[in-house]
Amino acid sequence: MAAILKPAVEIRAMTRGDLDAVNEIEQRSYPYPWTRGIFQDCLRVKYGCHVLEVDTAIAGYGIVSQPIDEAHLLNLCVHPDYRRGGLAALLLDFLMREASLGGADRMFLEVRPSNKAAVALYRGSGFRIIGRRPGYYPAKEGREDAVVMVMHINS
Repeated sequence: MAAILKPAVEIRAMTRGDLDAVNEIEQRSYPYPWTRGIFQDCLRVKYGCHVLEVDTAIAGYGIVSQPIDEAHLLNLCVHPDYRRGGLAALLLDFLMREASLGGADRMFLEVRPSNKAAVALYRGSGFRIIGRRPGYYPAKEGREDAVVMVMHINS
């Protein structure tokens, strides 16, 4: 009989030492990625920056800005090799709990409507669409709108 081991999954605060791995995931995941400098700035201004590790390898990250009673999910990403395993939902749930503990009663985010997997993740987690931001994202042919979503965390 063979034992089946589950990978160890941990979510922890991002450090400067994580920036190379986070930047690599970002570059592999988006046609218009954030720069390493943006991640450095997020750490510098003390946004809620977290990494998700699978067996000590950084497999994803999330960044949340939280002014007083609301949170804004700025970036959530899972490495392509680790997708479709529930890690994004796990990380999103963690970030919402952290925001709630920090006093937020709702979380906002923008997402590309063409990113069907992300829209499905957010809808499945209880987010609802409340609007659009025209021309928010760079796109191959001009600009793409953003869908604005909200989740009331404590309801």
